[in-house]
Amino acid sequence: MSQTDLPDQDPVFQLKGSMLAITVLELVHNDLTRLDEQLTVKVAQAPKFFHNTPVVLALDKLPAHEGAPDLADLINVCKRHGLRPLAIRTSRTADSLAAEALELPVLPPSGARERILEPVASIKKEKPEPPPEPAYRPTKVITVPIRSGQQVYAQGGDLIVLAPVSAGAELLADGNIHVYGPMRGRALAGIKGDTNTRIFCRQLVAELVSVAGHYKVSEDLRRDPSWGQPVHISLTGDLLNITRL
Repeated sequence: MSQTDLPDQDPVFQLKGSMLAITVLELVHNDLTRLDEQLTVKVAQAPKFFHNTPVVLALDKLPAHEGAPDLADLINVCKRHGLRPLAIRTSRTADSLAAEALELPVLPPSGARERILEPVASIKKEKPEPPPEPAYRPTKVITVPIRSGQQVYAQGGDLIVLAPVSAGAELLADGNIHVYGPMRGRALAGIKGDTNTRIFCRQLVAELVSVAGHYKVSEDLRRDPSWGQPVHISLTGDLLNITRL
């Protein structure tokens, strides 16, 4: 059978080229002990960057008066730190012979522009936390009536109201609440969880009272003997205590 009689067959392989960025480990001295120490520091900064990273060992920038390092020892140092040498880059015959003995490809000196590559740390620095808010702020004092639909908040401190509070109004405080008049509407003390806060009022006619998230609504409050009276409201465990002043 002649060559022209052979049946057509699909190719077993294809050769394709691509431009890939390769990491180059460029040696500027032949001291492998120092190299080992410096790689240890770099790997600690970014372990993932050095995990099975292919590199070209560039020996063409070594000073002329220094001999080349033992290539087998150099490869072992690299492998210890996760680097995988693909080839060496050199112009010296001795280096090329050593590479051939280790079946390592030899590349000619590069004229391409290269840039120093600093590995990115594997753990990003956390943003500094904002400074904590002051534990204490001056007491907030309200001297005018609180109308329906209004909300008054005393952040970081106590709230004192020297006027009536209408139904539909809302009083909020991180600390205590004092109302020197009829307290309708809603009053919530210790809204950030301070169980030691309290509510004081001249006349309890509220829609809701709460201390550190524990509350009673008007249906419960109306059944209390202190309804319509001056009271002091505090928290014991999960129970709201309403005590007549």
